[in-house]
Amino acid sequence: MAAKIGKTVADSTPWWPEPPKPPKGAPNILVVLFDDVGFSDFGCYGSPIETPTIDALAAQGLRYTGFHTTAMCSTTRAALLTGRNHHSVGVGCLANFDSGYPGYRGKIAREAGILPEMLKPHGYRNYMIGKWHVTPLTESGPTGPFDGWPLGRGFDRFYGFMDAETDQYAPELVRDNTPIPPPGSFETGYHLTEDLIDQAIRYIADHTADAPETPWLTWVALGACHAPHQAPAEIIAKYDAVFADGWDVERERRLARQKAMGVVPADTKMPPRNDHVRAWADHTPDEQRLFTRLQAAFAAMLDHADQHLGRLVAFLEDAGLREDTLILVLSDNGASQEGGPLGMVNAMGPYNMKFEPMEEKLARIDEIGGPASHSNFPLGWAMASNTPLRRYKQNTHGGGVRDPLVVSWPARIRKQGETRPQFAHACDLTPTILDLLGLTPPTSIAGVAQMPLEGVSFAATLDDAAAPAKASPQYFEMFGHRGLWKDGWKAVAYHPPGRPFDADLWELYHLDADVSESDDLSAAHPEKLEALIAEWWAQAEANKVLPLDDRFGPRFAESAARFHGARKRFVFHKGMGHLPTDVAPDVRSRSYFIEAHVRVAAGDQGVLIAHGDMTSGYSLYLREDGRLVHDLNVGGTHAVAVSDHAVEPGHRRLGVAVRPGDGGRRIVLTIDGKAAGEVSTPLGFFTLISWSGLDIGLDRGSPVGDYAAPFQFTGLLKKVTVTMDDDQALDGDAVGEAEMARQ
Repeated sequence: MAAKIGKTVADSTPWWPEPPKPPKGAPNILVVLFDDVGFSDFGCYGSPIETPTIDALAAQGLRYTGFHTTAMCSTTRAALLTGRNHHSVGVGCLANFDSGYPGYRGKIAREAGILPEMLKPHGYRNYMIGKWHVTPLTESGPTGPFDGWPLGRGFDRFYGFMDAETDQYAPELVRDNTPIPPPGSFETGYHLTEDLIDQAIRYIADHTADAPETPWLTWVALGACHAPHQAPAEIIAKYDAVFADGWDVERERRLARQKAMGVVPADTKMPPRNDHVRAWADHTPDEQRLFTRLQAAFAAMLDHADQHLGRLVAFLEDAGLREDTLILVLSDNGASQEGGPLGMVNAMGPYNMKFEPMEEKLARIDEIGGPASHSNFPLGWAMASNTPLRRYKQNTHGGGVRDPLVVSWPARIRKQGETRPQFAHACDLTPTILDLLGLTPPTSIAGVAQMPLEGVSFAATLDDAAAPAKASPQYFEMFGHRGLWKDGWKAVAYHPPGRPFDADLWELYHLDADVSESDDLSAAHPEKLEALIAEWWAQAEANKVLPLDDRFGPRFAESAARFHGARKRFVFHKGMGHLPTDVAPDVRSRSYFIEAHVRVAAGDQGVLIAHGDMTSGYSLYLREDGRLVHDLNVGGTHAVAVSDHAVEPGHRRLGVAVRPGDGGRRIVLTIDGKAAGEVSTPLGFFTLISWSGLDIGLDRGSPVGDYAAPFQFTGLLKKVTVTMDDDQALDGDAVGEAEMARQ
């Protein structure tokens, strides 16, 4: 049908295209995705952490106890959004690098449409809030390309962050396609979780005011509980006593609760402690006090997030939307092992060869959870988070890939408060939503033919506790760790980096009868194990898992080198916005010279260039007394060079040269090309600068140096040049360890 066009309106017939029509009875959809929250961390899965909002949703819906993810954040997000296996869509590992192989591009293929792209033709509006992390970070800068950003993949609005993590008090925020400063600070009471929930409420409120009959998808991906573990001090304080008895006691308590709740069978065994986890009693009282506080910060971050999620659910109630909103609350992988055996108060220092002795950690114990900390808890507490499962995030044992999933939809779910033990996987989520809506996946999106969905709907389990689990096998792979589930059995191999893959020891578990993977049946059923291993290789070939690659460091280092190429000079002009770390000048383990071209008057002051934040980074600035200052901040320890005289008014070139020195770095300040002060230090950026980005003319986040952010430059800043020597000597393995700490 088309309009008939005559000479006048009298002999013409207008026509209006029909707008997309939602399926009859289509619900609103709210997905709440937590980060690095273990299987047992929600209260309704056995934890003492207070999560009354999530617990109430579970009581009004269902708890899935056999839900599985992919062991990492980018990969689970890719599987959840596409309904396909993560290697198949090009996100075999992280968005932080492109290995050059089809399964490892770090970006979701256009042939794999994501949920909002599938819903949009059926009348849905789609809103994204929080962590994205399925765009290569080298494409997260001011020139994009933006085709892999949320608005390039079907979302109508976006407010959040692009990287794996961000500071909760000074986040690197993006609205739609534009970086923006955070609307508050620690000093004003700001916290990212509260901000994200505010934005979710706003998007839904705007939608309801404008198009109340149109259904929406709102995807809320919180930073909680990824490191840095940051939360209000008063909430942290209440958990010191809760966890004072240590991780061994806590595991037993959680398992007992899980059995009583029906989260795990009554005969579930507790597996031995994971590798490198000592008995709680073997640690000194001071160590126990520190470890307890680190766990309290994690718990407080989850508690705090639940409180604000409660505001969102209350808004849905008040707006009359709750009854017909499908809410899914889940985590992207198991609890994080990146804190190591002793945990970290500030993770930045150790990755730059500035280590944290126990005495220093204890001296900073009251900073944990605040803006000066970048804390992560020790392995023992991660193990407790994953109770009763073995190992952690990154691994394909249960602790890495088995996660909580709460599904609540009052208008549809009749058997509320029950559990569902069926095996399901992240790639099954989108097929389930489409099934519930009565939709078939599109064969083409924006002219691109679509690959078939690989996940399988588990919609039948909403009504039937005995509905069968998926019939197709499900593989797992991450950094060479491998696994395969089929018909209630699981084969799994832990892969130490560098060991030949053929030397890996495969284990066999009857997962339906052994949730905790405690009884290895490989010797009793060798034929079954061999069959599952053969199936793993078949699945790996079909899903672009190959070639296997356990090289942490080279993957990151090669991607950085390929992105920056031969470029050694950057010019930043007044007015530029925030530049993410992955596209900023890479001054790690090399010589460099920074120079700002300015016009100053008496009394001018402020930041010329700053890269990083309170926990690590560098800043070149003009102090209140007119002296030029360079602050090299490594893990909260500062090497500060101050000019030997104040900068005279007029047109000036203010610089800093960083060169190798005796056992470290020699930092020389320059004014109009002449040396004006220096300092030598063993500190330096050996594997990372910071996970926070670069600013020109101000320091918009948490401050690198001893000043109050943003400390905007009051003179005329014309440009800043960064020139790097060709002497970079990065330790690839160390770079890999540092990068893995932020995933």
